[in-house]
Amino acid sequence: MNEKILVIFSGGQDSTTCLLQAIATCGAPQVETITFCYGQRHAIELECARRIAADLQVRQTVLDIPQLQAVTHNALIDENAAITQGDDGLPTTFVDGRNALFLLYAAIYAKGRGIRRIMIGVSEADFSGYPDCRDIFIKSMNVSLNLAMAYDFRIETPLMNLKKAEVWALADQLGRLDYVREYSHSCYRGVRGGCGTCPACELRERGWREYQALRQARG
Repeated sequence: MNEKILVIFSGGQDSTTCLLQAIATCGAPQVETITFCYGQRHAIELECARRIAADLQVRQTVLDIPQLQAVTHNALIDENAAITQGDDGLPTTFVDGRNALFLLYAAIYAKGRGIRRIMIGVSEADFSGYPDCRDIFIKSMNVSLNLAMAYDFRIETPLMNLKKAEVWALADQLGRLDYVREYSHSCYRGVRGGCGTCPACELRERGWREYQALRQARG
């Protein structure tokens, strides 16, 4: 019997692709998702996550962690903050500690459910420079969680070395390219269908164009 997988699920391109891969690996009944409401500046992301989880018939737990707003300031939480490159070299959309917090809560939930595999759709191959998307961080967090909870977690990052074009290719291999394209949401500004100008939209669409060009070249 396949082990259960818990997918940290935002409803974005990457986490939706991870979810589809998890389902393809061990079947929907063996997959659960955890989604975080941390005060993000738009609700569309959460709406997409709920819709996809329901459509794919996987259990979804939505965890409300509004306390994050009290301890950090960034453009993903404050709708009045400009989405720009910060003075420290990081985009103003970077949320300090977000992935560390997500992984911690996911691990607590997973242990309570008897789940050892946790999947998160981070990548250091094609991203916005977020330090908590790096492989070294994920590996260190995996060790820390195992030590902290005396439990053998395995944090899986199937997209870690994939560029966005390759993530689209993976969705295509899974037979769900159109599904990810239509139902996932990436826009930082919360524009349904994407604003086309924020870093997330630009990254998503550049990857899409690159993948389409590759498909055409292959005939």
